[in-house]
Amino acid sequence: MIEINSSALIGKGLHRECYVHPQDKNLCIKVAVNENIKETQREQKYYRFLKRKNICWDMLPKFYGNIDTNMGSGAVFDMIRNHDASVSKTLEHYLDSNENTESHYAGLVQSLALLKAYLLTENIITMTIKPKNILYQELDAENGRLFIVDNIGNSDLLPICNYSKRLGNKKILRKWQRFESSLLKTYPDNKALVRILANLN
Repeated sequence: MIEINSSALIGKGLHRECYVHPQDKNLCIKVAVNENIKETQREQKYYRFLKRKNICWDMLPKFYGNIDTNMGSGAVFDMIRNHDASVSKTLEHYLDSNENTESHYAGLVQSLALLKAYLLTENIITMTIKPKNILYQELDAENGRLFIVDNIGNSDLLPICNYSKRLGNKKILRKWQRFESSLLKTYPDNKALVRILANLN
């Protein structure tokens, strides 16, 4: 059994908490909270589907299976770290202030364009795309890469979009448009963000 210390907490959502793996700093462990495992089961089912498809994992952390911990069953994933080994922060962090967005402007423009293209190329379906579920990995002072770390999967009763790239891409584009619209509503005073989104379209 893996012993997780509460001080290793790096992220917390409605259904899960994320901790640094105590035996490997390049891995993290997601643990379900409030005995809610439905979200975890759905996500892991989709990750196994993606693994069978042999997708490129450039913007999605790999899933390595489940382990027993003192906090219950934990799901092991890649830990996303910056070039200086610090834990990557959410896109939300970089959009919270115009100054923060401006200082990483070039990297954010490029990485958002690449993330959109990646989702379409690999036909990766998400529940919703939110800045709090995306990490920005700083590759250096000017360049970065985005990783979607939560809300992966398709909740459709008949997940046809998983198998039809044409239908899947239509769904992805709809969700991406909602994502851009939600960013403008959430950060109406962030002028740098407005310019970033204009450059994407």
